[in-house]
Amino acid sequence: MPSLTIISHTEHYKNSEDNIVGLGPTVTEINHLLEVFDTIIHVAMLHEGTPPPSALPYSSNSIRFVAIPTVGGASFNDKIAIVSKALKILRIVKDEVGAGDYFQFRAPTGIGVFVVPYLMLVTKTKGWFKYAGNWIQPDPPLAYRFQKWLLTNQKRPVTINGIWPEQPKHCLSFENPCLTDDELAAGKALVSKKQKHTNHIELCFVGRLEEAKGIGLLIDAIASLNESEKQQITMIHVVGDGNHKQGYLKLAKQTDVPFAFYGFLSRLEVHNIYKKAHAILLPSASEGFPKVIAEAMNYGCLPIVSDVSSIGHYVKHQENGFLLRSIDSEGVLLALREFLQLSSRNYSVMTQSGIQKINRFSYAYYNSRISKDIL
Repeated sequence: MPSLTIISHTEHYKNSEDNIVGLGPTVTEINHLLEVFDTIIHVAMLHEGTPPPSALPYSSNSIRFVAIPTVGGASFNDKIAIVSKALKILRIVKDEVGAGDYFQFRAPTGIGVFVVPYLMLVTKTKGWFKYAGNWIQPDPPLAYRFQKWLLTNQKRPVTINGIWPEQPKHCLSFENPCLTDDELAAGKALVSKKQKHTNHIELCFVGRLEEAKGIGLLIDAIASLNESEKQQITMIHVVGDGNHKQGYLKLAKQTDVPFAFYGFLSRLEVHNIYKKAHAILLPSASEGFPKVIAEAMNYGCLPIVSDVSSIGHYVKHQENGFLLRSIDSEGVLLALREFLQLSSRNYSVMTQSGIQKINRFSYAYYNSRISKDIL
């Protein structure tokens, strides 16, 4: 089998045992790529500090981590730091890409401003780009807009979220993998028995605790429910963290609805929340296609989500979930009320509909697409 070099901005850390661990969703995806590639080199950033619970080690010695300088951030000094370390990053990328049969660059990211041109114009190695963001974001940051323009005007494959009009032939629609075959089987068994009871409804939110991800809109909508609607909700599980967590905790307490804020959790712990929750609320302003939506749907946790990017390609309103009419507290409130009024029978019909094509988000399906359409 061929070898692969991946370049990304994925955060890595050293754990208490001095082993390298990385953000769980990306590490899990790379672990499964060993079914396609003999060896994998992951060029990414090594951060200081304690790794979050979602961080995982690589599953095999056939995956080697190579650190590049940690850069990124919104301030002017952060931008200057990227430029000052660009040559060192490019030297590492040159050596490691040259050592592999294929490369994958995961965009958009700050280093993509200079790494994408290098890969386009200099390297002879075969490879592809994975654009994980919103491909049709109406007003993206300048660096993201530049990377999309570069990727559109080159010939190597680019995997993107969704299917779009006038999509270039080399831009291939790919689902983000997030489920194992065992998890698919477990989800199918659970959904066949899962029920919605009028006065015992659990909801969840999974993501960064910031306004762009919609946690504030969620809390505002919960506060606007009438008393009988609030009494139907026995718990709202909030997974994630952020600098304004304490402010959201305070607002949540004022709603008179039980909230549980967990911070970051492991993959297994998050899946256990999906298994008991009846709906996941993600009123975010901009996404590609969040893996958490597919993971939640696999366990009968209906999505109540923004209709942005490719989300509406997979979540159909009142068929297998609910799409917000507007990304504000009123939009969340209207969709939440539709869900609360859902009969137990219709809930079962919608959850069954949600898992009919969920295998498209499996690692096995993703690997088959890599073999067929990329290699």
